[in-house]
Amino acid sequence: MSSMGNINGWCENIIYWFDEVSERAGQVQTQTLRQILLQNFEAEYLKQWLEDANIQEMDANALESLYTRVVPLVSHADLEPYIQRIADGGKEPLLTKEPIKFLSLSSGTTEGRQKLVPFTQYSSKTTLQIFKLGAAYRSRAYPAREGGRILEFIYSSKGFTRTRAGIKVGTATAHYYASDEFKLKQQETNSFTCSPEAVISSGNYKQSTYCHLLLGIHYSDQVEFVTSTFAYSIVQAFTTFEEIWREITNDIKQGKLNPGISIQSVREAVLDIVFRPNPNLATRVQSICEELEENDWLGVIPKLWPNAKYVYSIMTGAMLPYLTKLRHYAGDLPLVGGDYGSTESWIGVNLDPLLPPEKVTFAVVPTFSYFEFIPLHRQVLGSNSAADDFIEDDPVPLSHVKIGQEYEIVLTTFTGLYRYRLGDVVEVTGFHKNTPKLNFVCRRKLILTVNIDKNTEKDLQLVVDKGSRILKKSKAELVDFTSHADVSNQPGHYVIYWEIKGDVEDRLLEECCKEMDASFVDQGYVVSRKCNSIGPLELCIVDRGTFNKIMENFIANGASLSQFKTPRCTNNPALLKILSLCTAKRFHSTAYGP
Repeated sequence: MSSMGNINGWCENIIYWFDEVSERAGQVQTQTLRQILLQNFEAEYLKQWLEDANIQEMDANALESLYTRVVPLVSHADLEPYIQRIADGGKEPLLTKEPIKFLSLSSGTTEGRQKLVPFTQYSSKTTLQIFKLGAAYRSRAYPAREGGRILEFIYSSKGFTRTRAGIKVGTATAHYYASDEFKLKQQETNSFTCSPEAVISSGNYKQSTYCHLLLGIHYSDQVEFVTSTFAYSIVQAFTTFEEIWREITNDIKQGKLNPGISIQSVREAVLDIVFRPNPNLATRVQSICEELEENDWLGVIPKLWPNAKYVYSIMTGAMLPYLTKLRHYAGDLPLVGGDYGSTESWIGVNLDPLLPPEKVTFAVVPTFSYFEFIPLHRQVLGSNSAADDFIEDDPVPLSHVKIGQEYEIVLTTFTGLYRYRLGDVVEVTGFHKNTPKLNFVCRRKLILTVNIDKNTEKDLQLVVDKGSRILKKSKAELVDFTSHADVSNQPGHYVIYWEIKGDVEDRLLEECCKEMDASFVDQGYVVSRKCNSIGPLELCIVDRGTFNKIMENFIANGASLSQFKTPRCTNNPALLKILSLCTAKRFHSTAYGP
């Protein structure tokens, strides 16, 4: 059989497998929970609730009923003492029977504190599985040439630290990119990343980005698609390319490597590939870039990678603000939304790569974890709780979810998380066979609130979209934004921070500020503004490069660029300090009077 036949073979095989488990999703979920509990019932955490149960003899349905009745819902804070004991070398099986040899770090971009999450070989296997599943559906929509290259802007934090007990600690991406599964994914899908391992794991995102771009151009005719974990990283890479393309072109022309690439292992790995001068390629790239510079880099990706079929990344949630810029760089290439997961578990796959990112849904993979869903109902004006904007019902299993209902996801994983509240709010939009398709709505409790007002990340995004349209009058653009509910003085008020590219008159910025304040539709906010129990919205314009400083702050604290997300609402003191120091102008809304 030809190589292309092999590609089509694995694509059809894995799609057939997914169809089959989706058809039996409820039964598969019950069996998945049974497997998790059979594997881990001797762990100390589970014993306190299940010690009297004869797990090995119980029917799977009875076990599911018992488990969801007696084991409590928890947050990360509830499991933290167990994870810390694992990090310190606790010998008893604490969360899992299998020893936990790795701990993953979450990005910490939201609260300013990184969480440790158990990571096992199973985590790498599910990552391989979802990458192959997603690739199979993309191959159906956009057939790839055999042996093609992928321009991947992927970054692993430099090596690992170790706990007192010698357990490796690093980002989930660091664990995965160092795993056999990452190599296996390339072999099985017959698509190979442009960059060698030394570039991915350099620990210096600037040097890695330079080399990703250089090697991407070296393989320019072979590149099938351009990708990164998050849309932010692709925008970041091409914003950088606008500044450094001449150095890259010079390297290609001379068959050398810029002396600014100072990490020896990276230099050697890149020069093994780009080891001879290629003046023809350099001349072609220079000609294209000079033309692109005149057109604000519109369509740079298809111009430099003529055989690329799409741009692929996670583009939902906090990534939505980058789609305008990404579309600018992608020109007429389709943007394909990536699959849905978290540091704790993979959740769902994008079955329809032809849909625009704004309309992407994710079909839950029922073998990855045991999923429960807490039904959420929007609170009405006058409710008591200002800390949240939902009323909850009891959790339901995957087989009982309803179309149109919003839920918070609860995970039970093979890696030692039991009835773990993920904090993601999703809406069920339909079903693939019998597994639900989810639309990501927002992070829970990531909301602006001062008293009875309740605005989600999605509400904020809509408001910023409206306000930033005014910038078009001066041909400026919004680079990035975040927000903060300032209650240090009474009345409290919302502060929205903008970084802008281009010059904008103060009168237009005042208009932007007023428009955003008037665009919040939450009744609690509107009523509070009218009676001045919430003060005028404040728009702070920060210096160019401020959000880069925020990113670098998190990378310096152990996060990798591959997992960085600008938080849309924050109380993080380190982040607020950077924003305050970099604020150049302040405007206060007059939407509800002077």
